[in-house]
Amino acid sequence: MTKIKVGILFGGRSAEHEISLQSAKNVIEALDKAKYDATLIGIDKEGKWHSFQDSAFLLNETNPKLIKLNQSSQTEVAVALGTSERPLVPVSSKKPHSMMQEPMGVDVIFPVLHGTFGEDGTVQGLLKLAGIPFVGADVLGSAVGMDKDVMKRLLRDAGLPIADFLTFRRFERSEISYDKVKERLGEPFFIKPANLGSSVGISKVSDKSTFEKGIETAFFYDNKIVIEENITGREIEVGVLGNEHPIASIPGEVIPHHDFYSYEAKYIDADGAGLKIPAEISDAVAAELKMMAVKVFKTLECEGLGRVDFFLVDGKKILVNEINTIPGFTKISMYPRLWQASGIPYAELIDRLLQLAIEKHERDSRLRSSV
Repeated sequence: MTKIKVGILFGGRSAEHEISLQSAKNVIEALDKAKYDATLIGIDKEGKWHSFQDSAFLLNETNPKLIKLNQSSQTEVAVALGTSERPLVPVSSKKPHSMMQEPMGVDVIFPVLHGTFGEDGTVQGLLKLAGIPFVGADVLGSAVGMDKDVMKRLLRDAGLPIADFLTFRRFERSEISYDKVKERLGEPFFIKPANLGSSVGISKVSDKSTFEKGIETAFFYDNKIVIEENITGREIEVGVLGNEHPIASIPGEVIPHHDFYSYEAKYIDADGAGLKIPAEISDAVAAELKMMAVKVFKTLECEGLGRVDFFLVDGKKILVNEINTIPGFTKISMYPRLWQASGIPYAELIDRLLQLAIEKHERDSRLRSSV
């Protein structure tokens, strides 16, 4: 059997770079080596692409705080647009504009990228231009899934229940009033960068003394911020898998051991949160969550995979928080654990995602590009 050549794409120019490295390590280790040949493609923090030929692609791989790309064991590559046969072209580090060796072929790309320049439609657009099948949502689904402001407006217009929120852009900085925000949203409330994930840049504001610092922190990561009301409820998450006919996993619950489910709790502190799978909820609530997760997935034009996060208030009221179109794939990540508990082991989940990517590409390739 001819093996399928899979490009595992990770790293990236994002505040979630280190998280991506952890996710990629787990995906690579779990890949079915009898069915797939992996090409490791790491994007450094400057945006350069590198191909790694062996397993020593990470330094400090067991330390989430110090993990980084091992750039001494790599070849810089460029993506050739317009062809999907051999799209990765090695570039000489001494002569950046000259080509060396033979172009490398991949049959499908698994973007294990989180945050901006990876999960927001930018890489997805590049891969479409290059004609390469890839796992996950297309350009539109990726973009609206990343932008919390646009996402919430689309969910609201689709009749899905969400928490109240306000949006501000950098040029509106002088108009952001603590008193007006408190009057609208109550207190405490959350300040977030509009286009980022993994709880990076998020502040929980409980009084006026922390308000300005929270605004400053959010604007450090994005030119648009979202301020959301605090919801006192349980944090429930549901995995979604599929293209035209997506299915939902059993719901799981995140039980933060910190003040909220922060970056530290998710990726650094192994005891930062408890994950209860399945969540201890009624069958009726579980069925409603699964139905709503699929509706969110379809409303936001997603495909392949997504993790939909909810708040459950008083055991019955459901509010949609957000979707993650490339959820974490680390050992302690919720998405693969939800599917494991739903009967799809980690390696099989990766296989299904790759097959969905190929099916989506074949479907789209049948569309006419001329009159």
